[in-house]
Amino acid sequence: MVGLLRGSGRRVSRAERLERIVLGGPRRLTRIDVESRSGVSRDRNERLWRALGFADVHDDDVVFTDADVEAVTLIDGLIESGVVDPSLEAAVARAAGQSLSRLAEWEIALLYDHVASHAGEATDHADADDVVRLAETILPIMEQLHSYVWRRHVAALAGRALAGSLDELSTSTLVVGFVDVVGYTRLSRNLSDLELVDLLERFESIVADLVAGAGGRVVKTLGDEVLFTATDPRAAAAIALGLLEAISTDDVLPDVRIGMALGNVVRRFGDVYGPVVNIASRLTSAAKRATVVVDQEMATNLARQPGLRLHRRRPVAVRGYSTLASWRLTRAPTRSMSPPSAPAGRTPPLARGTATRTKPTKSR
Repeated sequence: MVGLLRGSGRRVSRAERLERIVLGGPRRLTRIDVESRSGVSRDRNERLWRALGFADVHDDDVVFTDADVEAVTLIDGLIESGVVDPSLEAAVARAAGQSLSRLAEWEIALLYDHVASHAGEATDHADADDVVRLAETILPIMEQLHSYVWRRHVAALAGRALAGSLDELSTSTLVVGFVDVVGYTRLSRNLSDLELVDLLERFESIVADLVAGAGGRVVKTLGDEVLFTATDPRAAAAIALGLLEAISTDDVLPDVRIGMALGNVVRRFGDVYGPVVNIASRLTSAAKRATVVVDQEMATNLARQPGLRLHRRRPVAVRGYSTLASWRLTRAPTRSMSPPSAPAGRTPPLARGTATRTKPTKSR
């Protein structure tokens, strides 16, 4: 069903109604118009548009709104003020586009699911008019929520940054960890699409809650794998062991394996890079199901910590590393005493042990 456009006799489709709610106005400008109004060249506009994750358009396609002109003008102002280096302009846009694209996809699916469930439909299809009406009410509220969450994250990260030096804004010492679902490829063949989505949502929810609760940060999710960081090795150990315990008691989720490494990493637009990230990834690939594996630096840091036990593993040959040393991390038995302090000037000995037994596959 369509409605009449106010002030004219032209009918407006449901898609146009929804667009105007979201974009704040109709599409009435071309790329040439945006260039003229913003003073930013078409080539630069095109690079930014593509970096944000949108498909190419022709110069004479009427696809832009007044809000697009305002956004380009704001970005240009950041460049002119020196806040953003011109060479990083596209990277900034790309980081924002990738994060917000996933959020937008989830929210639109949420709207359709809500309408369909309240209509009592057995299918995934919802009445488009109901979706538009709900969007008119819900989207402005979600926009306010986005701003609130963004400000809280900025406040938290700014506090950490101001507590350190300027150099630490881009490079810092962190624990990098990967949590990987064991047997995901086989699962994806045997589960329906809906079952697979539910499983991944359950997995990501448990990981996100435990990481955030211990003061860590989820960097990104990679399907069946989550990359997280923590500033404190003890907190990282609590996260990893807590995840194994939480997932071991879950009747739906399969086992996971976790690899962690400690050292200097480069942080850029929310992501992390460097050899420490590579080592954590390789250790995860080499780990057995339901185990936590850590590198030399992490093991040395945790060796004195009460309640933890480290079991040296045989060096493994993985891509990029011919002999990678690693330790399996477990909780110490509650009845055991804390290990005595090592003599001054000596590295504390790392506990040795055998590999864990493979847990039986859970019923699906």
